[in-house]
Amino acid sequence: MERRLTLFILVGMIAGLALGLVLHAAYPAGDATLATIADTLKLLPDVFLKLIKMIIAPLIMATIVTGIAGMGDSAALGRIGAKAMAWFIVAGLVSLALGLLLVNLLQPGVGLDAHPTAPLGDLATKELTFRHFVLEVFPASVVDAMAQNNVLQILVFSLFAGIGLSAIGERGKLLVDFAEGLAQLMLQVTGTVMRMAPFAVFGAMASIVATRGLQIVVTYGVLVSEFYGGLAILWLLLFAMGALFLGRRVILLARYIREPLLLTFSTASSESGLPKLFEQLDRFGVPRRISGFVLPLGYSFNLDGSMMYTSFASLFIAQAYNIPLSLETQVLLLLTLMVSSKGIAGVPRASLVVIAATLSQFKLPVEGIALLLGIDTFLDMGRSATNVIGNAMATAVITKSEGMLQPPLDPDAPHPHAPYAAEHGRHGLHLDPGQ
Repeated sequence: MERRLTLFILVGMIAGLALGLVLHAAYPAGDATLATIADTLKLLPDVFLKLIKMIIAPLIMATIVTGIAGMGDSAALGRIGAKAMAWFIVAGLVSLALGLLLVNLLQPGVGLDAHPTAPLGDLATKELTFRHFVLEVFPASVVDAMAQNNVLQILVFSLFAGIGLSAIGERGKLLVDFAEGLAQLMLQVTGTVMRMAPFAVFGAMASIVATRGLQIVVTYGVLVSEFYGGLAILWLLLFAMGALFLGRRVILLARYIREPLLLTFSTASSESGLPKLFEQLDRFGVPRRISGFVLPLGYSFNLDGSMMYTSFASLFIAQAYNIPLSLETQVLLLLTLMVSSKGIAGVPRASLVVIAATLSQFKLPVEGIALLLGIDTFLDMGRSATNVIGNAMATAVITKSEGMLQPPLDPDAPHPHAPYAAEHGRHGLHLDPGQ
């Protein structure tokens, strides 16, 4: 079933691309009929993403609560959190530095006639402050946090709830059992929702290609190709960092995360791959008590692809306007991006917001963002997929460092439908853990 789903996602992507090209050729730009058709096709990914978001909040809360309640060791929790943040900081600096290095070497913005005309819309840079970040971390109401799908706030509440249940022991067993049942239910729902994934991919590709065509990618071909080349280098660096801890098994990890990777890339949404990523890391041998804590934390603090994009795009805009930046200024810009990118929880169009705020701080033309708006979705596909790789790698490495990485299941075997299958004798085809 798993292999078939991967194949169907690929078929949906190719079919959507073909239909989009046909529609783009059949109707002139700005045609009302084309807009209506594209909007109808976009219903498929929009509905799918709503269903994914429906799963995320209860899935994260249930897995974190049961994981922490079962861990019974607050020192272990603090140690895992410290390791996660250390990895996130190192990976973030590598991503930002790579973006700055490549844009200086390749200089994609040099010689570009920068006359942006596209509207910027409402980029909420006013929310990109330390005060906003601190207030955004702590929920005033867990119900509101779940309604808004605020991963960071759900994480904070679940930490308190899990620690509390661990402290009260047997009296909280009923709630722990409920959370475990809820986690298994969400796994079952995930399997059902994922059957829609090929249709969502088809609609997403058809809609964007129909309205924008591939010509816009050709127009910005140098920028797009250089950015994706940079992402490829970042992937190699992330896998090299992972290999230091996982050895040859890091190659096996790529096989396990292929589905959430494809899904995230084709829908240009990191969220769309999260439930499936939980499943595949279960099969890889990561206990849910680790992934349930590290993955939500990573989705708030470890967006490697997005961070590389912010540094790449910021210098691209400076080059497009023929504004030279000294090495000292670029280092300051990198540090500013490192800090500001951690405070974007709950801010819409987060990468563009970070870029806009940084450009403004360094007296660079914010309107230069309009140069990127036309191809932002195509770039978002790559950086979202990279975010998945970064968080999967971080979770696997931290699990290995804790000595809790279990022998893997076949990635195409039926899911055991148990959040702690790794600890309770999982069933299925076992592979050589050294692979």
